[in-house]
Parts: sequence; C-alpha cells; structure tokens
Amino acid sequence: MLLGVTAGAALTLSGVSPASATTATATWELRDLGQRTCAAGGHPNTYFVGPVFGKWEKKITFGIRNLPSSSYSNGGAIWPGENHGNAIVGFVHVSIAPAPPAVYVAELWASDGTVEQTVPIRLNMRADCYEQRNPDIWP
Repeated sequence: MLLGVTAGAALTLSGVSPASATTATATWELRDLGQRTCAAGGHPNTYFVGPVFGKWEKKITFGIRNLPSSSYSNGGAIWPGENHGNAIVGFVHVSIAPAPPAVYVAELWASDGTVEQTVPIRLNMRADCYEQRNPDIWP
C-alpha cells in the first residue's frame, strides 16, 4: 500500500496524471484520425468514422456531441466479432445544420457501457468551402 501512495505522490509531483480506472481496464482503443470537414450551409446525413483497435466483448456505441445548434447524430455501433485482425471502422451518422461561420470542435465518443473514449472532430462552417483556404481557421 505504501508503494501505491509513493507512486501516486511521484506522479502528482511530476505533473503526470495516472490513467483513470475505467481507461485502465479498456481492451480497445478509439483512435484519432484528425477528422474534419467544411460545411457551407450545413451538411445533412453524412458520416464520420470511429476507428477501433483491440478486442471487446460488448457492443460499442458511437455518437457525436458538442455540435452546432440544431445538428444531431444518430450514432452508430459495432459488435464483438466484427473486428477482423483486431481493428474495425465504425460509421457514425451526423447531420450538421447551417451555423454561423466558425470552427466548431465536436467530440466523437465511443462507449462499451463501461469505458468511454473520445476524439475531436473539427467542423469548419463557412459561406463557401471552395474559396481559398484561410490558414487561421482551416490549415
């Protein structure tokens, strides 16, 4: 027990946070692909991908939150046994409503009911997605 207290104190002093108990028990990983899209006037009924690596014994459900107002996600799911070679890409529905020009950072989440993992999704709302890119908002 003293070893655990000492290790915890060392991590606190070093500025490193230990993994949460739920993350430590995960046998799968949602990976960040740096997904982003430009949506001029919205983008109804499209998909992002949820790349999952590892093994799981329960269904993993997906969704996207922190979307612009009136946007929504019907989510998606993958089931045990669908991962051939310990990897699968789940498709996550999203319908992006028109919104004021800005870069919105939504969050794609995956959960097996016990563990939840997230990755960011960049939504660049613009008047015209084909105009010259502005590196300040869309590198």
